[in-house]
Amino acid sequence: MRHLVRQRIDPDRLRLEVSDPGCGATILFLGTVRDENDGRSVTGIEYTAYEPMAERELRRIVTAVEGGHPGVRMAVEHRLGELVVGEVSLAIAIAHPRSAPPLDALREALHAVKSCVPIWKREHYVDGTRRWVAAGGGSAAQDLAATGRRPEQGDG
Repeated sequence: MRHLVRQRIDPDRLRLEVSDPGCGATILFLGTVRDENDGRSVTGIEYTAYEPMAERELRRIVTAVEGGHPGVRMAVEHRLGELVVGEVSLAIAIAHPRSAPPLDALREALHAVKSCVPIWKREHYVDGTRRWVAAGGGSAAQDLAATGRRPEQGDG
């Protein structure tokens, strides 16, 4: 499974990927592009990533969350490219025989994706301006905040 995708995310496909006859609980989290951020009207978002590292981090997160929550089955996809308001940018599907473990696993997975995966977003505003904003945290977001550039842009 690819964790980074350029086409629309199909939530039902992810749900089916984690489904199992023994799982009585399935959680599907959908992060969507909203129409406002920090008081500014947003028309869309452009997501970019350092793809080899982002794929590796997403695989690591799935492995760690599944390992830390026995019986959890998990699938994650994050969209890259330009998205408009309302489109799904992040989908996490988690299944388990009971309801509490997937809720705990979702919180952990969501925090890890936002803080560890090198994905950057540039918001597009109604007034026609665009601005890179931190998509989560971690060193990639700190690099962006400190320099105004994504790390792969370099100094030149």
